[in-house]
Amino acid sequence: MSRTVLEAKDINKSFHDPVTIQVLNGINFSVDSGEFISVIGKSGCGKSTLLYILSTMDTDYSGELIIDGQTMRGKKEAELARVRNEKIGFVFQFHYLLNEFSVLHNVMLPGLKLGKHPQQEVEHRAMERLKILGIDDQALKSANQLSGGQKQRVAIARALINDPLIIMGDEPTGNLDKKNSEIVFDIFKELAEVYHQTLLIVTHDQGFAENTHRIIEMEDGRIVS
Repeated sequence: MSRTVLEAKDINKSFHDPVTIQVLNGINFSVDSGEFISVIGKSGCGKSTLLYILSTMDTDYSGELIIDGQTMRGKKEAELARVRNEKIGFVFQFHYLLNEFSVLHNVMLPGLKLGKHPQQEVEHRAMERLKILGIDDQALKSANQLSGGQKQRVAIARALINDPLIIMGDEPTGNLDKKNSEIVFDIFKELAEVYHQTLLIVTHDQGFAENTHRIIEMEDGRIVS
């Protein structure tokens, strides 16, 4: 049974520097559990700005954002940080792994921060996710010993550690070659279809988008299809 995990209602956003420019205009859509959605559009159309609002990192907008049935309006920063850590997994264009830590420890970090499970359990969960992504054999290496494609897989494992309601990606294949882009796409597809993970991915890659369940196309701060 799918349910709505995220809803954007009439979201508007302007930058004031020094003149006012509207960057998002009346954004309305919802995301159901298990959906694999891509957001596409030319550079500067507002995709990444929208993602920062949906991920609760930007609170300067009008309209309403509802995550897991709760409005994000009026929540304090500490509450939003908890929502981010508990309900949202992030995968960026750059993996942002910490080279001084092992692969395993990198994956564990958000789990340790959330503090929901004891350390031993977090370690077990981290290994399980590395196994799903086929890189559990790299667990004890330091992050800088991995290839670019492997690093992005570690970043996905890290995004999964707290069983997020939704994974949000900002150009997660933007830095990868064709082969590794395809590997990352296949991982996302498996997460959606086998593990019923919800994914909302901003991408420039038309081929990637065409193989997702649904495409949201943006133009000049609006959703056009």
